[in-house]
Amino acid sequence: QVQLVESGGGSVQAGGSLRLSCAASGYTASSAYCMGWFRQAPGKEREGVVTMSHTGGAVYADSAKGRFTISKDNVRNTLDLQMNSLTPEDTAMYYCAAEPKQAVQRPLYPGEYNFWGRGTPVTVSS
Repeated sequence: QVQLVESGGGSVQAGGSLRLSCAASGYTASSAYCMGWFRQAPGKEREGVVTMSHTGGAVYADSAKGRFTISKDNVRNTLDLQMNSLTPEDTAMYYCAAEPKQAVQRPLYPGEYNFWGRGTPVTVSS
């Protein structure tokens, strides 16, 4: 059973940066997995931020392009999200997700992923 644990959330002022990390366990290094970051703001639906296929292809939401960077460490089994130039609109609970496939058809669609962490909160103040 895949387990995902997020860390790195916190409170920052607008223009600041945060680095989120997702520690994955419960699967072998040879397994194929897509992984990604999603977020859910109060009163809104969960949305994709950026995801990565098993071969490393990344898909960014328009809101994340140019500001956020996803990276994967296959040795440590971690998935990081570097977030720069944060704005209050980035305030949300951020979730790590995984799906045991080489790739998914809709990379930013939450329904494509069956394994989820509990989330880490990000608050950006103006």
